[in-house]
Amino acid sequence: MSPPDRPRRFHEAAHKVDAAGQDQAVVPPAKPGLRRNFNEAAHKLGYWPVRPAPRSEPRKSAALEAAADDSRDVVADASVLVLALGALGVVYGDIGTSPLYTEQFIFTQPPHAAHPTVAGVYGIASLIFWALMILVYVKYAGFIMRAHNRGDGGIMALTALIKRRKVPRAALLVTLGIFGAGLFFGDGMITPAISVISAVEGLNVATPGLSHLVVPISLGILVALFAIQRSGTGAVGWLFGPVILIWFLTIGILGGKEVLAHPGVLEGLSPTWGARFFVDHGFRAFFTLGGVVLAVTGAEALYADRGHFGARPIRFTWFSVVFPAVMLSYLGQGAWILKHPHAVSDPNFNPFFDLVPSGLQLPMVVLATAATIIASQAAITGSFSVARQAFQLGFLPRLTIIHTSKLEGRIYVPVVNWFLCIGVVALVLGFQHSAKLGDIYGVAVTGTFILNTILFLAVARSLWRTPRWRLAVLGALFLTVEVSFFTAGLSKIGHGAYLSLIVGLVIATVMITWNRGREIVTRNRTEQEGSLEDFLDELSKVKPRIRRVPGTAIFLNPNKATTPLALRAEVKHGHALHERVLVASVEPVSIPQVDPGDRFAVERIGPGLCKVTHVTIRVGYQDHLDIPEALALARKRGLLERNLDLEHASYFVSRMAIVPTDAPGMRRWRKQLFMTIARNANSPIDHFGLPGDRTVMMGSQVSL
Repeated sequence: MSPPDRPRRFHEAAHKVDAAGQDQAVVPPAKPGLRRNFNEAAHKLGYWPVRPAPRSEPRKSAALEAAADDSRDVVADASVLVLALGALGVVYGDIGTSPLYTEQFIFTQPPHAAHPTVAGVYGIASLIFWALMILVYVKYAGFIMRAHNRGDGGIMALTALIKRRKVPRAALLVTLGIFGAGLFFGDGMITPAISVISAVEGLNVATPGLSHLVVPISLGILVALFAIQRSGTGAVGWLFGPVILIWFLTIGILGGKEVLAHPGVLEGLSPTWGARFFVDHGFRAFFTLGGVVLAVTGAEALYADRGHFGARPIRFTWFSVVFPAVMLSYLGQGAWILKHPHAVSDPNFNPFFDLVPSGLQLPMVVLATAATIIASQAAITGSFSVARQAFQLGFLPRLTIIHTSKLEGRIYVPVVNWFLCIGVVALVLGFQHSAKLGDIYGVAVTGTFILNTILFLAVARSLWRTPRWRLAVLGALFLTVEVSFFTAGLSKIGHGAYLSLIVGLVIATVMITWNRGREIVTRNRTEQEGSLEDFLDELSKVKPRIRRVPGTAIFLNPNKATTPLALRAEVKHGHALHERVLVASVEPVSIPQVDPGDRFAVERIGPGLCKVTHVTIRVGYQDHLDIPEALALARKRGLLERNLDLEHASYFVSRMAIVPTDAPGMRRWRKQLFMTIARNANSPIDHFGLPGDRTVMMGSQVSL
C-alpha cells in the first residue's frame, strides 16, 4: 500500500485510494463569499461552512436544526431587475391575463347587476381595485410573503412548517393544507383552459368568419403545450419574461389611452363606488363578486413561486409593472363600455379586444395567445412542484419525476401532466366558451386563499408569537373578503363550479389515505423487521459462523432501528453476508434543500466482524434523490472508506406485498384505495436512481 501522505494523481478515483489514508482527508469549508452561477438560486446551495458528520454517532437531526433556522431566506447574485423580469413570466402570467375575460364576464353573465352606466362601471372598477389591494398588496405582498420555509412559499411550504413545528391542532391544519393542495390541482386544470380559449376568442372580434375555429385552435395549442412538457421548457423559458413584459406594456398603453380620453373613470378607484354598488343592487351585487374574483386569480402564484425569485423582486414587479398595467386595462375597458353601452348586448362583446384598433386586432390575438400559453405553463409547472413537495412530505406515493434541465426545479411529472391534460381537454370540449368557464373559475382559487390565510395565522402565532388581537384584525380583513368571494362562487355550483371542488376533494382523499396507510404499514413493518442491533448481536454468536462473501452490499431501509427484510432473507436463505455491508436510509426533511454539511449521518453498528455501516441521507422536498450519487458524495467527503467499491456494489430492496386485514385504523374502501395506489407507485429502482443490473428485489408481506 502507498503511504497516506504520498502525492496522489489528479485523475485517481477516490475509491482506489487505500483506507489508511482516509483520515488524512480534509473537507474544505464552503466560503461564504463564494461566487455562484447566475442560474443557481442561492438557497439551493450550501453557503455555510461544511461540517463533516462524526463517525461514531449521528449528528442532530436536520429537521431539528432547520427548526431553529426558519429565518433563512433566498439570497441571489442576480440583480432585482433581472429577477423581476423572470418573475414576470413565471409569477404573473395568470393574474396578468385576467383582463382578457374579467369585465366581459361581469357585464354579460347573470345576475346582471353590472349595467353599462356610470354607477355600474365605476362600482365594478372599485371592487376590482380594492380586491387587488387587499388580497395581493396587503395579504400576499405585505404579510403572507413573510412566512416561508427557508425561502420557499406556497400552501405546501406552510403545511411543512406546521408539521415540523408541531403547531397546536397540527393534524387538522395539515389536513386543510392537503385539501388546499388538491384545490391547487383543480385550479391547474381551469387556468390553461380559460386563459387560452379567451385569447383565441379574439378571432370573434378580429375575423368573425373564423369563429368556428376557436375551439379546435384552443385544443391544438393546449395539447401541444402538454406534449412538449417532457422535453422541458428551458429552450423557450428565457422568452417568457420579455413576452409578458411586452404584454403588460401593451395592455397598459391601450387602457391608458382610453383613460386619458375619459379621465373621469379614475373616480372608480374610490371605495365609495364599491359601497354604492352594494347598496344599489343588494344580493345581486354580492353574487357579482363571483366575476370580480377572476381579477385576483393567480394571486397565489406570488407566494407559491417565492422560492424561485425571493420576495423583493416579486414585490418590485407587482408595484412597478403588473398592478399599473392591469388597472389601466380594467379602467380603460370600463371607459370604453361607458362610451359604447349598447355593445354589452352584442354576442361578440369583448371590451378587451374592442380597445384594440381594428388593424392591430389580429396581432393582439397572437400576443394574447402567447401570454396565455405562458400563464398556462406557469400553472402546469406549479402543479409539478406541488406534486413533488407532497411526495417528499409523505402525502403521495413514489412518482416518476424527470429532470428536464440541469437547473434545479425544472421537472416533469408524467402522471400529473396527463391528468391535467385530460381535464383541460374535457373542460374545453364541455364548455367551449370562456364565459361559461368563468362560471366554474374562482371557487378553487378562493378556497385556497381561505386555507392559506388560516395556515398563515397559525404559523404567525407559533413562529412569531404575534399578539392574538393583531391576528384577529388581519384574519377578519382577509377572511371577510375571501369568504365573500368563495360564497359568491358557490352560487355557480349548478353551472359546474363543483368540478374543481370535486377534484380537490378526490386528490385530498388520495393524499390523506396514502399518508395514513403508509403510517400503518410502516408500523407493522417495523414490528416484523425487529431491531438491527439485536440482529447483528445474534449474528455474531451463530454457529457455524456466517460465511462472508466478497463484494459490497447496500440495503435500503427506512431507518437504522430496524433490520432490512432483504438482509434477514440473505442471511436466512444463504447463511452468508457480504464483506462490506451498508444500510442506506432516506430521511425526508420538511425544508426545500438540505445543506451539504447536514446531508449525511454515518455510523458503525454491530459487534466485531458483524459491523455494518449505516448511512442516513437527508433530503429536502426539492432535492433530487439519487442514492448511488449520494453515497459517492459521502465517500468523496471522507464519511465512507475511500477504498469502498461503490461502482460494483449490489443493491438489495425489500418489495412488500401489502395484505389487507380487519385491523382497525382505516376503513375497508380506504385500504383498497391505498393498495391500488401502492401497486401503481413508481418502481424503487427508478425512484432511488438504482442501477437496474445490480439491484435485487426481495419480496415480503406486510399487513394493513
